[in-house]
Amino acid sequence: MADYAAQKDLNLRPHTKTHKTPEIGRMQLSAGAVGLTVAKVSEAEVMLASGVEDLLVAYPLVGRPKLERLADIAQKTRVTVAIDSWAAAEGLAEATKLAGRSIGALIEIDAGVRRTGVDPGGAAVELARRVDGLAGVELRGFNFYPGHIWLPDGDEPLHELSATVAALRAEFERAGLNCEIVSGGSTPTLFRSHEVQGLTEIRPGTSIFFDRMQVEAGVCTFEDCAATVLTTVVSTPTPDRIILDGGSKTFSSDPVRHTEDPTWGRIVEAPEARFYKMNEEHGYVDVSGVERRFEIGDKVRVIPNHVCVCVNLHERMHVVRGDEVFHVWPVGGRGKLQ
Repeated sequence: MADYAAQKDLNLRPHTKTHKTPEIGRMQLSAGAVGLTVAKVSEAEVMLASGVEDLLVAYPLVGRPKLERLADIAQKTRVTVAIDSWAAAEGLAEATKLAGRSIGALIEIDAGVRRTGVDPGGAAVELARRVDGLAGVELRGFNFYPGHIWLPDGDEPLHELSATVAALRAEFERAGLNCEIVSGGSTPTLFRSHEVQGLTEIRPGTSIFFDRMQVEAGVCTFEDCAATVLTTVVSTPTPDRIILDGGSKTFSSDPVRHTEDPTWGRIVEAPEARFYKMNEEHGYVDVSGVERRFEIGDKVRVIPNHVCVCVNLHERMHVVRGDEVFHVWPVGGRGKLQ
């Protein structure tokens, strides 16, 4: 990721919501990332252990307890927060008073996801003008998340995004507003981020591991997927069915987009098998089309559909090379949702 960003003159600010692990954040910074991205204040607190000197909280912070914690973080590292309302901007101004130092702001625009974000037209510029006048708050540009773009759908959505971003950056510059940061990107659009005019930095998250969703999106192959869940065959009730000791509490219940096969992961040892159903602690796998015979006690690795949610369900990661476990990393940000 760092090589791609450097080649395309983009800053890399990985989203840590995927790995939630300071050790990995430290590796990303060492590889060339300019900083890290988090979703929540509690994640930011955990990521301080990575030694990060520049944090982006890409999520609206609402409520004094969160702002008080943000102020504490701002005393330890440079912080920028994505905002899409005047209420959030006023809260950020209060946090700067508590911190005794400035905090950066990015105006979040809705680039098509229909989630958070203001309209990328006049509303974004108007909010930016108001934020620019707030004492203690430094307007640093704008951000967006192109989560609606799934490259198998064709190139047109990416072209439309590029036009939107370029137009808004031009409006910021005409209005004399600081636009040093135009932050966007996602793993599905990752290697085409340079096609978005005016973009200065990217925030891929899933790319640190990849998962079945990204394979289906055409971003990577199964051989690129670094994270698997090691499960055990606990029952072989029929010749065509095995039960794994992992269900919805292990993998989450996120399906893969745009697929007619609603399975819950890929069995590494038997790609022809179908992980077709889950209860909380049980994984149902159809092995009728598999030549291999499974026995109780066999270990089975599963590439999850959505690795970000899956990681948050686990206490630790075992780092392996071949058959050797050479690190065990606690998932420090697990459950940090505040």
